[in-house]
Amino acid sequence: MEFAELIKTPRVDGVVLHRPFMPTVEGTLCLTGHHLILSSRQDNTEELWLLHANIDSIEKRFIGSLGTIIVKCKDLRVIQLDIPGMEECLNIASSIEALSTLDSVSLMYPFFYRPLFEVIEDGWQLFVPEEAFKDLESMTDEWRLSEVNKDFSVCPSYPSLLTVPKDIDDESLCKAASFRHGGRFPVLSYYHKKNGMVMMRAAQPLTGTNGRRCKEDEKLINATLCAGKRGYIIDTRTVAVAQQAKARGGGFEQEANYPQWRRIHKAVERSNVLQESLIKLVEACNDQSHSMDRWLSKLEASNWQSNVKEILTTACLAAQCIDREGASVLVHGTEGTDSTLQVTSLAQIILDPACRTIRGFEVLIEREWLQAGHPFQQRCAQSAYSNGKPRSEAPVFLLFLDCVWQILRQFPCSFQFNENFLIMLFEHAYASQFGTFLGNSVAERLKLLLSQKTVSLWSWVNRPQELERFLNPLYEPNNLVIWPSVAPQSLLLWEGVFLRWNRSSKCLDEANQEMVHIIEYNKELQNKVNSLRRQLAQLETEDGPLQTP
Repeated sequence: MEFAELIKTPRVDGVVLHRPFMPTVEGTLCLTGHHLILSSRQDNTEELWLLHANIDSIEKRFIGSLGTIIVKCKDLRVIQLDIPGMEECLNIASSIEALSTLDSVSLMYPFFYRPLFEVIEDGWQLFVPEEAFKDLESMTDEWRLSEVNKDFSVCPSYPSLLTVPKDIDDESLCKAASFRHGGRFPVLSYYHKKNGMVMMRAAQPLTGTNGRRCKEDEKLINATLCAGKRGYIIDTRTVAVAQQAKARGGGFEQEANYPQWRRIHKAVERSNVLQESLIKLVEACNDQSHSMDRWLSKLEASNWQSNVKEILTTACLAAQCIDREGASVLVHGTEGTDSTLQVTSLAQIILDPACRTIRGFEVLIEREWLQAGHPFQQRCAQSAYSNGKPRSEAPVFLLFLDCVWQILRQFPCSFQFNENFLIMLFEHAYASQFGTFLGNSVAERLKLLLSQKTVSLWSWVNRPQELERFLNPLYEPNNLVIWPSVAPQSLLLWEGVFLRWNRSSKCLDEANQEMVHIIEYNKELQNKVNSLRRQLAQLETEDGPLQTP
């Protein structure tokens, strides 16, 4: 297919662009295969380059011969284009709709993008399981790397290399996989250096109404426990939902078959509910016409903050079991690709200071999201402005980033990265020139040859000139476990995402610049103090201790 077939009118002059808190711009609108571009001859005017992949939906309005297109973006932006001529407006609108809903992944922009920067580091090699396993081997000899899934036949959503207990052979892993939804048998997610406890993740067991059991699954899970130790199975569903799953062939672990494990149910909303929650939240944030009480009421009715609280509470529980109770943990919901990954990732941020660095956080996303089989292509197909009923779209990753932001806000000195880093990840998960978030699994990404045909997001981010934008000036390495508050008054609306396009950022930008200036000035003063101390020490060495009158 040629993109030209979808572009009915490639160029229109005299188009007027309206954006909140920015001056109106008149210029020429151009459509390419991947971008909507508006350029102007006005001085000091920033051009608009918008990826078609970033467009969630559009609305058309007409007044006489003047047409207006409201473009609603996946990054929650809303822009208005006034286009002279009804035919031109209709052509532009139908072209945008066609170009923003391409079915073929290989037609997306990452396959056509050629970087203008020098690729110093291959981001596709950021996380190599063999290298990560060497670190684990230096701490314990109880685990091994298994190639049981090398052709992705045991579990289509798992990577080819998996960390499993040393005493469990591949045949047992295959039997355990047949007992878990989608073949997602328990694998290592995190090893806690402090006490040797571990966190594993999996999908629900297929116990069904007959109470089916699997000796290999039981043996696999018990192999992670030290002698005399107990473990906790954290099921991210309510008891009622888990019971209903039994009728459909799923279910949960019977404690009689797992006597060393205690099962805890923590209610975390499922993906379809999260999508509705996001739609209501963005609706409330865009509605400036009501009183503060009405606005707060709509905000609460969206249940977004409740979802943040649920996820953080469950992650804190997992972290407490590991660090404070000295117990190993297995986390799963139904499929093990959504709420499970939110919980295991957040628990690691709480427990492991390495995950609070930029590179450590990137590795966490690679290991716990991309390689663990979170279906980014499905979940991020549409955002808050989707027209139809949600199919498999859900802001699972955005909710995770929101929870990270909540912890960052409570511990502003413990993270190497700033809020902009999290916002950037949100944007690229939904629409990007990089191939990192394409596909739904490692198997799909290999089939698409992403590492050969596209550039990794990490190749761009990890260049010194880009990293500067994402560094937190307040960062001081903190090797301790951090415990975020989940009290309602401690959890705020993430204005940097949800109100970003509804208010001017001038005051915030000025405040950030002033903070950076104060920090730099403080460093200068500290350097002067250190210099004076050295001079004083030198004088004392040469002349003996100085006498004070």
